[in-house]
Amino acid sequence: MPAIPANAPHSSAPGGKPPAATTTTAATAPGPTPQQRLTTIATAIGMVPADGTTDLSYEYLHLQRWTRTSGAIRREDLRRWRHPDGSGREVFRRAPDVRSIDHQPSPKDRTLFAQAAPTTTRYQGDLHPYLPKPLPADPAALADLLGPPELAAESAYPRLLTWGVVNLTTSQYLDHNERSTALHVLAAVPGIEYGGQTPDLAGRIGLGFRVVADGSITTLVIDPATGELLAAQERVAGPRPGLFSSVLILQRDHTDADGVPPEPAPTPLRWMPSPRLPGPPPSTTC
Repeated sequence: MPAIPANAPHSSAPGGKPPAATTTTAATAPGPTPQQRLTTIATAIGMVPADGTTDLSYEYLHLQRWTRTSGAIRREDLRRWRHPDGSGREVFRRAPDVRSIDHQPSPKDRTLFAQAAPTTTRYQGDLHPYLPKPLPADPAALADLLGPPELAAESAYPRLLTWGVVNLTTSQYLDHNERSTALHVLAAVPGIEYGGQTPDLAGRIGLGFRVVADGSITTLVIDPATGELLAAQERVAGPRPGLFSSVLILQRDHTDADGVPPEPAPTPLRWMPSPRLPGPPPSTTC
């Protein structure tokens, strides 16, 4: 497993159309710059089933994340139901902490969450998204909210802007147009690099991107068909090198039932041919 995690539903556009076929081919071609690849994805991404359910009462999000604490890595599974009025609930399952900051998340970690007892927190008006709706449709305006523009000349700015996008995506549902705008923001991150086809912790294949800044390496996995961020991870150098943060996005949807997750969309593995990765497609069996 590479140093990149991930997850989110793969799906095609309404009516069975595969709008990402052209997008994927263009985004994985050997010539484009990372910025051009992200722009190509942003301008041609398809819809997902959850884009048609935004009128339901609760926004649903399911994440698994690894976070550095003092000398350890905290591992937790989070399911969140949020109503527009700020009410809702969060259900946590926490696996035992790893007493090493150099830990690399693995599929084995994920099996531990199902064994952990759930802890529920209910909210009455104080469960808020990362940014209020409506989000700016202009990428530059959204970037100003995600990364302080006064820090644009600082070495930490690429990291701050990248994690602004990650924090937005892991806090609230982004519809088709909002996903496109967020990808345009990533395309403007100084020094962003393309890493080729990358599997996530759930075994799905996305496109990897990397940002090296401020003594850290951030890796992202993006579904080129839908524009969804599947996962992100940051590892830091310095006197205490190792994992800093990692998140795997398992499901984003909407539901009318607080506390009852919607049915997950099918998530088949897909192989995206690329001259950079010769050989047969990866196995889809587990």
